[in-house]
Amino acid sequence: MRTLYANVYLLDTPAGRLLVDAGALPYAAHFARLVRGFQPDALLLTHHHVDHAGGAFVAARLGVPVLAHPLEHPFLTGEDHRLPYPAGQPRLGEMISRLHPKVSPGGLHAIHPGEQVHGWEVVPLPGHTSGQVGLLRDGVLIAGDALVGGREGAHLPRAAYNEDQAAAVQTLQALAGLDLRAVLPGHGGPLTPEQVRRRARRNPSTP
Repeated sequence: MRTLYANVYLLDTPAGRLLVDAGALPYAAHFARLVRGFQPDALLLTHHHVDHAGGAFVAARLGVPVLAHPLEHPFLTGEDHRLPYPAGQPRLGEMISRLHPKVSPGGLHAIHPGEQVHGWEVVPLPGHTSGQVGLLRDGVLIAGDALVGGREGAHLPRAAYNEDQAAAVQTLQALAGLDLRAVLPGHGGPLTPEQVRRRARRNPSTP
């Protein structure tokens, strides 16, 4: 794992090498060195937010395929510039998005839940964004921003940053019911299944 504002995961399996997420734009030079050193077969983006996809254009320019759910593609290519932060300032969020280099459609490839990517299963994690996905292998889940790690355990992102808060809570409840060994979030340190279940009890899906 490397932290380039958001966590970036380097997965090396017999099926191939995979980078998960690309960090924020101010870390683009660092991310470029990471790509050249690790030589991944692909970069998978859990979702389109700029703190996770800010360096994706670097990978694309270096010839690394960029994988993302189709619902995330318009944001990654610059067709759609909606961005939920700064919270409550959509025009500023749009400006921030427009300032970020995008991935050309030719460098972007669709992935779907249930597919296998270099030995990892793609799993749907909607709520934070509609097309957010994670990766699952041997009880280890890379969870994007479905969860955030903190001093007090697992947290949901702030509701203002979630595209659909109800869906985000439903995803949390679904994760709490999985048989997992560890959860690796998009921000913060690894989480235990019990920490996830504890958060799920604090965020029930129904009133």
